[in-house]
Amino acid sequence: MSNLGLAQARTIITKAMEKGRNSAFKPLTVAVLDDGGHLIALEREDGASFMRPQIAMGKAYGAVALGVGSRWLNENAQSRPHFVQALNGLSDGNIVPVPGGVLIRNPEDGTVMGAVGITGDTSENDELCAVAGIEAAGLSADVG
Repeated sequence: MSNLGLAQARTIITKAMEKGRNSAFKPLTVAVLDDGGHLIALEREDGASFMRPQIAMGKAYGAVALGVGSRWLNENAQSRPHFVQALNGLSDGNIVPVPGGVLIRNPEDGTVMGAVGITGDTSENDELCAVAGIEAAGLSADVG
């Protein structure tokens, strides 16, 4: 199980959005990327603002590009702002360094299979939904 497929991505999205609705969070947008940073699936709930897809993809992209959850990026944006600014420059501005970008790991060997990016509520709540979706798909979540 090294490749992340569409069926798994759909499960992650469905379960992440269920977690958000059951917790009365604001409308979510969920992006699932493969280990090369390519979009597999994305959904935006009714009522989510129009830029949410780019934010969700940016959270996931930063996680998979660096092999760490975006919580790590957030901490480094605070302690080493020049480093994160340089990363964002190198990635053409595609990294969103706040919690909500979670690595998807193979539970058998720990390899990175991709990442989930969620936006719409607080970054912490976005991250909780990402973890719920990943775990519901039988995979391991790494928030950084």
